[in-house]
Amino acid sequence: MRALSLTALICALAIPVAGCGGDDDDNGGSSGSGGSTTKESTGGGGGGGGGGETLKISADPGGALKFDKSSLTAKAGKVTIVMDNPSDLPHAVEVEGKGVEVSGDTVTKGGVSKASANLKPGEYEFYCPVDGHKQAGMEGTLTVN
Repeated sequence: MRALSLTALICALAIPVAGCGGDDDDNGGSSGSGGSTTKESTGGGGGGGGGGETLKISADPGGALKFDKSSLTAKAGKVTIVMDNPSDLPHAVEVEGKGVEVSGDTVTKGGVSKASANLKPGEYEFYCPVDGHKQAGMEGTLTVN
């Protein structure tokens, strides 16, 4: 009985640890080799406070695979891109560059996708990570000063 309890305890501890690794398939998560890659999902409700800059974009309401803006500018620090989706197609927003990768939730018509990160000066890419949307032109450049 004692050996069974020890085995159950080891299994209970091992399962959550096994789930902590990154899933490096299409989403380009951290490689585990150091660096400062971060990946967060920041969709959904409003929350907490403070500071930073919020940039608003919108998916094309007519169903074209594009945002209403192809370039954005922000000050260094916490930057949040908020994307409204008036389209019948699902969309999301993702920001990538300089060791940062953050993505918002994929949302359907009427939804809002948010991606936030602390960004240093430089150029970043924002795009829709839904399969094929970036390749079709749903992307832009974020310049951080």
